[in-house]
Amino acid sequence: MCNLYRMTKTVDEIAGLFDAVDAVKGANFGEEVYPGYPGLVVAANAEGAYQVGTMSWGFPLVMKGKNGQPLKPKPVNNARQDKLDGFFWRASFERRRCLIPLTAWAEAQGAKGAKTRTWLSLPDAETFAAAGVWRKSEEFGTCYSMVMTDSAGSDVESVHRRMPVILAPDDYGLWMSGAPDEAKSLCKPWDAAITIDATDQPWVGGGTRR
Repeated sequence: MCNLYRMTKTVDEIAGLFDAVDAVKGANFGEEVYPGYPGLVVAANAEGAYQVGTMSWGFPLVMKGKNGQPLKPKPVNNARQDKLDGFFWRASFERRRCLIPLTAWAEAQGAKGAKTRTWLSLPDAETFAAAGVWRKSEEFGTCYSMVMTDSAGSDVESVHRRMPVILAPDDYGLWMSGAPDEAKSLCKPWDAAITIDATDQPWVGGGTRR
């Protein structure tokens, strides 16, 4: 599952790459994106045009303590392909899909307490898009989650059993505005090369899965 990714392009560069309108002049976001923090997202506006905006990474999962007291919500930053028809994701998957620009994503590898970052990217594309869903929330404001699929048969399989749904540029329109069954047909492992960069960088970060 993806709990950390990197996005090194500016808003203007992403707007140009995705033929989108810059809707976040002066937006503040980090090159490394963690659950609960803002990231750049390409979504369709009311007129159907693409626009680049910032959203919080992760849908809020409302938690309660042993005595029923409300706890701080946790960001659910990964939406599993096989759960998209469930109550938590269904409305967003059917009506509010988005593109998540990234230059690489990271997985934790190694022994517990000494895990390091392994970065994964596309060798022939400095920036690419993962499939996402979004919604508005009282807890986090406008937020998004990254859609994940099984990595079986892909280069990622040796690193993790799941991976983001990576979209080819020709499939952006189908993901954004196609029927749910058409969009779901895109939720499959990436069938081209993946660059895997195992580093000695300590792993930092985490997230909640649903």
